[in-house]
Amino acid sequence: MAFQELCVSSCTHPKQIKQQHSAQQSTHIKMAAAAGAGAINSGLRSLLLNTTLRPFTSSLLRKLPLPTYLFLPNTPSHHNFSHRPFCSISPLTTSQEDNFINPNSKSRPNVLHILEERGLLESVTSDSLRSVCSDPSLVPLKVYCGFDPTAESLHLGNLLGIIVLSWFLRCGHNAVGLIGGATGRIGDPSGKSLERPELDLVTLEKNISGIAGIVKKILVCSPGVCENAGEVQILNNYDWWKDVKFLDFLRNVGRYARVGTMMSKESVKKRLENAEQGMSYAEFTYQLLQGYDFVHLYEKEGVNVQIGGSDQWGNITAGTDLIRRLIGKSSENGAVVGSVPVVFGLTFPLLLKSDGTKFGKSEDGAIWLSASLLSPYKFYQYFFTVPDDDVVRFLKILTFLSIEEIAELERDMGKPGYVPNTAQRRLAEEVTRFVHGQEGLEEALKATEALKPGNADTKLDWKTIEGIAADVPSCSMNYDSVLNIPILDLYVSSGLLESKSAARRMLKQGGLYLNNAKVDSESKKIEADDIVDDKVILLSAGKKNRMVVRIS
Repeated sequence: MAFQELCVSSCTHPKQIKQQHSAQQSTHIKMAAAAGAGAINSGLRSLLLNTTLRPFTSSLLRKLPLPTYLFLPNTPSHHNFSHRPFCSISPLTTSQEDNFINPNSKSRPNVLHILEERGLLESVTSDSLRSVCSDPSLVPLKVYCGFDPTAESLHLGNLLGIIVLSWFLRCGHNAVGLIGGATGRIGDPSGKSLERPELDLVTLEKNISGIAGIVKKILVCSPGVCENAGEVQILNNYDWWKDVKFLDFLRNVGRYARVGTMMSKESVKKRLENAEQGMSYAEFTYQLLQGYDFVHLYEKEGVNVQIGGSDQWGNITAGTDLIRRLIGKSSENGAVVGSVPVVFGLTFPLLLKSDGTKFGKSEDGAIWLSASLLSPYKFYQYFFTVPDDDVVRFLKILTFLSIEEIAELERDMGKPGYVPNTAQRRLAEEVTRFVHGQEGLEEALKATEALKPGNADTKLDWKTIEGIAADVPSCSMNYDSVLNIPILDLYVSSGLLESKSAARRMLKQGGLYLNNAKVDSESKKIEADDIVDDKVILLSAGKKNRMVVRIS
């Protein structure tokens, strides 16, 4: 590989590499190439490729011929290269140089191939990530995804970011969930036609705590499930932004931001098309804030990959561009010196149904990942009702089942005797287990069985009925007023049916159920044994109409 190739930062879609560099960069690259052309051979090529993920060190430089040595970044102090506006890291010692090579070199699955095969890869800033991510001689990547605390829970649209992080983890890399305690105070304009409402500090802190808990709970794999998984960190960008002064930010970061580039971002152009609404200066600078997050995480935490939805491409490339401009600058003339740190950006497609509409909304609103906002039962039911046209694609995107197993489920769908919703049931089980854990899945399955009228074999208990109470109508009645009441009267007094005549018609049609047992006689009266654990009764009228009667 020519020395120039190592020194140029690029932005690529999977099929095309877009090289981006300024005239100044090009000049210095040519100087470096001319000086080092005779020195660069196949051995140096291998050496450089194995060290692009970390700054160059003095020990490494001593191995290189002098003409090349003079043009590499982070060289000894007599060059006085000045960079890192808010961050600083100690120079690597000789003992730290061993970290360039992975001491535990084992075969590593190619996570980009996996993402591409499953429809989870939209764009990547450099195709070299494909080889870097699977090279066992290199240290694992450290990948981050940001989540702004606009609500106390993440929703289904955010789940893809967690799934992509989880794939990196399962392939042996490390993951960072970044909570936007600072950026959340501004609001990301991407995909929004109006400016986000400002949150008060109490709400913001509550949201930060809730989202951090969700990301950590989902990403931390249980033993035996992800035995080769990397490490997980949860960070809050307010921890470093709170100490940044505005003038320092303008001087050290704003000077490298080009207004033309910022204006060309899709999120900005769409907002400016609306002359009445437009865009505030705060929103306009959001991409710089997110971009500098990447700079900080690269220097302080060793993060070298940022991921996000396809609508985040502009913000992600703002980060890779800032790293290129900020790191390796000369204090004398601001020119790029030597090669640029190797960092990557990756986007995944938005979650859409086959008809092109956004997947993740129900009639009742967002599909929340928090059990306190949406029960595991209701979460499970949402995936159980996915249309056949979408289920196979969602199995690839939203689960960790092998491609072979998914293909087998797809073949079964076309065979005679296929039980309807078998694939949907598997989808619902896998996604619910990933988000809510095994306990959440068992709760959802138990509630599903409990809500099947006529399923008298499933013994109901108070906890199971209370678990579905948030998803069905409920009322409270006095114990004495319920005991010995005729069953038809209970259906009317609870509000489930309008009249005794309606209850009588439903009875004749075989549609009345008491605690999932079919009611056969109009003369039936409520007995003490009918009150589950002396606390609740579950009434059903047909397959969908239910009422939880709480006994006080």
